[in-house]
Amino acid sequence: MNCLYELRYKIDGISKTLSKEENDDVKLNFSDDGKIRKVTLTAKTDLVLSSYGESENDFPVKETKYDDPKGDLYFMNGYQSWTDTREYYGDARERNVKNLPSRLVKVFAFDRYGDSTFYGYDKKLLHGYDVFYVKGKHQLFILNLNVKNAYLIIEVHRKTGAISFLSDIDGKKMKEGETFVVAEYAYSPEIEDYRLFDEFFPKKKVDKIFGYTSWYNYYQNVNESILLRDLDALDDRFNLFQIDDGYETFVGDWLDVDKNKFPNGLKPIVDKIHERGFKAGIWLAPFVAEEESKLFKENKSWFKKFPDGEYVKCGSNWSGFYALDLENDEVRKYIRKCLETYSDMGFDFFKLDFLYGANLPPYEGKTRSQVAEEAYAFLREVLKDKLILGCGATLFNGANKFDYMRIGPDVSLKFDDVWYMRFMHRERISTKVTLQNTIYRSFMNGRLFGNDPDVFLLRDDNIDLSNTQKLSLITLNALFGSVMMTSDNIAEYDENKRDILSGALDLFKNAKVESFNRNKDAVTINYTVNGKLEKIIYDTERGILL
Repeated sequence: MNCLYELRYKIDGISKTLSKEENDDVKLNFSDDGKIRKVTLTAKTDLVLSSYGESENDFPVKETKYDDPKGDLYFMNGYQSWTDTREYYGDARERNVKNLPSRLVKVFAFDRYGDSTFYGYDKKLLHGYDVFYVKGKHQLFILNLNVKNAYLIIEVHRKTGAISFLSDIDGKKMKEGETFVVAEYAYSPEIEDYRLFDEFFPKKKVDKIFGYTSWYNYYQNVNESILLRDLDALDDRFNLFQIDDGYETFVGDWLDVDKNKFPNGLKPIVDKIHERGFKAGIWLAPFVAEEESKLFKENKSWFKKFPDGEYVKCGSNWSGFYALDLENDEVRKYIRKCLETYSDMGFDFFKLDFLYGANLPPYEGKTRSQVAEEAYAFLREVLKDKLILGCGATLFNGANKFDYMRIGPDVSLKFDDVWYMRFMHRERISTKVTLQNTIYRSFMNGRLFGNDPDVFLLRDDNIDLSNTQKLSLITLNALFGSVMMTSDNIAEYDENKRDILSGALDLFKNAKVESFNRNKDAVTINYTVNGKLEKIIYDTERGILL
């Protein structure tokens, strides 16, 4: 592959640039067999890496404009679980939270959910992470093989179609004589059946989860009587009952179960879940704590700070929440104690949320991806063979560590949430967005992990989705996911809802998606079920099946 490249680094705080193979500070070694390109750096002196970038001259020739840039489709994978992800036409624009009033961004920390703190958004570009393809007149598939060291950011110039790469190596410290892989990726002009992806992440068997979660009906207003009532309503088709946020006094104080809501604690509920033959699930956000928590108030030294001394705020949920210092031994002991307490209590399934908080703050000498790799590996080491569902996480770091992964933002009770939220961060709550993520990230399912597309909701109360939107939600979840969950009290379902659920479960167990194709706002989905080829068309703007 014919490339222009540039390495940026610092020595004693002074920025330097290299656009050839070697100078007095560093040496770059390139290998490219027409399928895998690898760039290895050898440091000749102590230094700190900033970035490594490449521009692909031969796809397309950078100086040549497309005949029709709107004709090709670019798959741009979002930074973390909740980041909007889909196939874009070249005329699309990315939402940039920095366009909001700075005061609003600061107060609500809207720039902390995604990549705005370290990626410089440019209205001329689309960008995505670690896996990328182009469909249409031009064809290309790119896959990052270096995620243990660095995220690969793929950029597309919206008007010309020119493609460039940026390896997120910022902050990596190197000693004289050390070597480091700054970039390694596989590439191919063939995208059919994601052949290249299959080679490095072959399909594997993933047990399907059909379960209940308390969040999308009661949110934090959950208690023992509600959970036991909804547990009694479930039939033997279910295999998981998950207790979500609201059982703890404050986020971060995981060992302090709210005695007003749960006077008998959680153990009796776990026992009843097991008596029904279901797995017991619990929700935690292990890497963060909210401002009102006892943990934050009494252990300030456990929390990360920016160089200016400001605590690393991760967002505005709850009372605002902050990142724990994962290099602090006391912090790791605390996280271990919390997770082991619930494991010993009998919980089988752990939904671990807001995991992007691990690598939001900088850690000296490490890249963001290295920090996430270590943090997620720590969770797996602590929980041993328990099932882990990652959420709000950087996806490729979760491969081979988590059993399941949320691949979209939270489902909203309105199709695209309230109007003003549509101007907020790219990780905002939205059923519209999560259904697109469900479709376009579906090739990860059974390869990186089992995909969790979030809940379906068929109930009539406490919801503003139309019946046709509810049908789309349950149908797409069933077709594309390995996890299918609801927060409804299904005892309240009428015959029509029970029939819809039965049909969706047939798809969930027996259907296989053969292909999907976007044409403007419509996605045509071809699938087989029980030996029969079927087709549906989904309208992404209205959220209905045509």
